[in-house]
Amino acid sequence: MLNPEELLYAETHEWVHVAEQGGSRIATVGISAFAVEALTDLVYIELPEVGRSVSAGESFGEIESVKAVSDLYCPVDGEVIEVHDGLSDNLEVLNDNPYENGWMVKIRMNDDRPLSKLLDFAAYQSQCEEEG
Repeated sequence: MLNPEELLYAETHEWVHVAEQGGSRIATVGISAFAVEALTDLVYIELPEVGRSVSAGESFGEIESVKAVSDLYCPVDGEVIEVHDGLSDNLEVLNDNPYENGWMVKIRMNDDRPLSKLLDFAAYQSQCEEEG
């Protein structure tokens, strides 16, 4: 199980877990519990196609709640190698555990530099308290 305290976070509320896999650095990306709680009542998600190139800071999809439609922003650069296909039919998973079964995409990173712009857990918690 992923520990939220060991993840990195974008200011836009996406989380990132980076692991070595077959000689590549793979970033698993999702949205934080804070974001899920703020959105409330999720109704739709749009995720990218496998093979799509993504850049840090660009939108890679959308999530829609009864309140609003929000862009999902990519925290890293690379290629989408896996998409959590079952998520669109079971958005409740994000409410249950956004850090484990609520991952959205896996990206083969081609550059580590964007990681330096991400927040650690303590800094992210401080941001959430300011927004909260």
